Amino acid sequence: MYTGLKHFHSGLAYLVLAALIVAVFYAIASRKKPFTAGSRKIALIGLICTHLQFVLGIVLYFLSPLGVSNFSGEAMKEKVARLYIIEHPLMMLIAIVLVTIGYSRIKRLSSNSGKYNSIIIFYGIALLLMLSVIPWKAWP
Repeated sequence: MYTGLKHFHSGLAYLVLAALIVAVFYAIASRKKPFTAGSRKIALIGLICTHLQFVLGIVLYFLSPLGVSNFSGEAMKEKVARLYIIEHPLMMLIAIVLVTIGYSRIKRLSSNSGKYNSIIIFYGIALLLMLSVIPWKAWP
């Protein structure tokens, strides 16, 4: 079960990155256009993908031998162990919060440019945070 979840989490990461990249570039290209239901759906797909990925990540954090079971003072001295125990989960949580804030602002703002700017800023920062803590050496 652990191996399957790990592969699903790694595979879904491609979808998450693609959804966020599409949302950000769509918002940049559509800045001068009206915010439509299609624009909202593109942002919603990014939100759903990131939340699903986060749920899988939480499950893996408690099942994985690299996760919470590996937490110790010695592990904090090792770069790779620290990445899996603290850095990756914490930065991903911050990124998920940013995506959620960005989508919530879309629903509350009235101006089209404000909605697109919310996607560009919040989804863009979340994307950069995600890219900064992906374990590239272990990622297929």
